[in-house]
Amino acid sequence: MASVPRLGRRALRGTAVALSAVLFWAVLSAGVGGAVGVPVSVRPPDAGSPLVRGVRGAGSGVPDPPSVTADAAVLMDWRTGCVLFAKNAYRRRPPASTTKILTAVVILENARLSEKVKVSRNAAWTPGSSMPLREGQVLTLGELLWGILLRSANNGCVAAAEHIAGSERAFVEMMNRRAAELGARGTHFQNSSGLHAPSHYTTAYDLAVIARYALTIPAFEAIVRTRQASLYVDGSEAEMRLRNTNSLLWTFAGAEGVKTGTTDQAGKCLVASATRDGRRLISVVLRSADRYRDTEVLLEWGFRNYETVCLARARRPLASAPVTGGLVGEVALVPEQDLWVVCPAGTSEDLEVEVDLARPLRAPVRKGQVVGVAEGVMGDETVQAVNLLAADDVPLWTPERAFLRLFLRLFRFLAAHGVG
Repeated sequence: MASVPRLGRRALRGTAVALSAVLFWAVLSAGVGGAVGVPVSVRPPDAGSPLVRGVRGAGSGVPDPPSVTADAAVLMDWRTGCVLFAKNAYRRRPPASTTKILTAVVILENARLSEKVKVSRNAAWTPGSSMPLREGQVLTLGELLWGILLRSANNGCVAAAEHIAGSERAFVEMMNRRAAELGARGTHFQNSSGLHAPSHYTTAYDLAVIARYALTIPAFEAIVRTRQASLYVDGSEAEMRLRNTNSLLWTFAGAEGVKTGTTDQAGKCLVASATRDGRRLISVVLRSADRYRDTEVLLEWGFRNYETVCLARARRPLASAPVTGGLVGEVALVPEQDLWVVCPAGTSEDLEVEVDLARPLRAPVRKGQVVGVAEGVMGDETVQAVNLLAADDVPLWTPERAFLRLFLRLFRFLAAHGVG
């Protein structure tokens, strides 16, 4: 049997080029095309533009914030991390037992709450606020965590720290590393409980950042919003009653936690969270003459004067960008995550979305590749930004690929119209 000769590469290219024109017009006449992106403002590429930009503000036109007695304070929008109010936000302050927010995070991320913990003599005799613990007693890590967050148990912190890291000192090293990873770079702790120490400090802003993350952990969120609970440790019939030290849970509509703190050096401190109409705010007040009033005033002011708006949804086409040298001439762009923006109440109609490309796109482009940012803009101010990703792969153009693509599109067109 005679063999069929193979087409050479040059012959194949010639055939591809010849047929491409015919197939191109056939497909165009069929009305086959891509989806149209949401109309947005697209700025030309700027080679010097960063891919991720920080929040620059929350807009203008908001009434002056109320005065607070706290030495340092922050009001933060939980969803976006946007700071709505700040007073000495980056000043180092002793945090007292608000330290335990990070203690709880490290516990939850490094152990199971069902693990059994034997209380050491060192832990049982920890000074300050405590839960009923004795040397040799066995509890679960979960039971200790309830005592830490509701009763502000210093001894519970040390018992958990020793169980997880072998010593409180090693556990505190884990805490400091985690704080830095979360962006709380003005924080340095010396113990797990918040007892005063010379180099034990944080900032109001850092505490808001830590609390914002902690509230994404379901177990943490469930505990700190609980007013009171009862534990029956190690099968005992004796009830251990725990009442939350955060009185805001009884007095402020929508309050959900988070943690109180008091020492002579730190004064009265409170990190609080509240949700209304689907919006969550985080308040931090340090060394306050009236921490509950300060917190209520800040939260009320934030809920009354700001709103949170979603301008674009994650992974949904927002715009398109031209691609040079690709098998197709453009690629759809999708936000990496939802683009939420905080703005003064009643001004959401003034918000716009701008797409800022980092550089001109050249094939090949990979699906999921970061190509720029989508920015929520009010006037000339960028309020919030998220990364933009390429929605699809764009291979480099070659005659063979072009021919194959057009052939497949023509085949689908003919099949759809019952031809063949």
